[in-house]
This record gives sequence, C-alpha cells and structure tokens, in this order.
Amino acid sequence: MAARQRAPVVLLPTLVRALRKETPSKYPMVLPSLRRTFSLYDQINLIDNVPEDQLRFQEYDDTGFKVNGVKYEGSLLCVGNLLLNWVPQKFSDISVESLSLFKIVRPVPEILVFGCGRYIQPLSPELRSFIRSTGMKLEVLDSRNAASTYNILNEEGRMVAAALIPYGITS
Repeated sequence: MAARQRAPVVLLPTLVRALRKETPSKYPMVLPSLRRTFSLYDQINLIDNVPEDQLRFQEYDDTGFKVNGVKYEGSLLCVGNLLLNWVPQKFSDISVESLSLFKIVRPVPEILVFGCGRYIQPLSPELRSFIRSTGMKLEVLDSRNAASTYNILNEEGRMVAAALIPYGITS
C-alpha cells in the first residue's frame, strides 16, 4: 500500500517536465465558446436562440481572424454585429483618428474590447481619454482573449465593440 501512495508523488516531476516541453499546437487555433456547457453526457445547451447573423470569432492566426466561417486578413473593427476592415496594421498605428467611428456610432457600445496583437500593451493617455469621452468602458487584452471576450459579451446580448490587431503582430 505504501508503494501505491508514493507512485503519484514520484510521477509528478516527470509529468511537469513533460508539460513544460510540450509545444503549442499549430494554427488555426479555435476559440472557446460559452454556447455549450459540458455535462457528463455533453447535452446541455445554455443558449438556444442565438441569431444566425450574430458575429462570432471562430479562429485566429498570425494574419487575421475567421468570423462566421469567413477568413479576414488584417485588423478588424467590430461594432455590435457590424464588421469592418481597420486601417492600423500594428499597435503603434492606432490613433484617435483610427477610432473616430465611435464619435458617430449610435447606440454607443457599452464596452470596447481592444486586442493589441500577441501581447497586451498600454494605450496612450490620449486614446484612453478619447474612449472615455465616448461613454465606453475599455478592456485591453491580447487579440486572442479579446476575440473570446467579444464572443462572450455578444452572446450575452450586450452592446459591445472590438478593435483587433492580428495575433501575429508583436509591436
């Protein structure tokens, strides 16, 4: 019995070393969904009536995103269920002018989810001030998590916007 109790403790360091050596899977990477909660039998559907025209980020790669089955290259700006190509191709290109759409869009989104590329980066005080002046709250994330957050908030029926730079962009 004593040998049986020691076995998991002996195997733990080996398992940790194996996990550290594990390389991330190759593209495309599928984003998680809250549409299903997995029970023992994987049969509970929490959200039955999701509109077909609702935007849903399904995958991402270094150059763009797959939304509702369509691959888009480059940066994207999403407002509610409207999807637009966005001019900035890297984080340093983002300016108040590139977000000027939010001066006129009505209703004003409740929150702007900002995807900075591969790594989270701080927004300039000028950009933060502009976003606050529109009445939106701001969430700054890497693009992978920003796309997932957009999906979650959109599925909840909240008025949400997203400004996303491709995941492969690092500066």
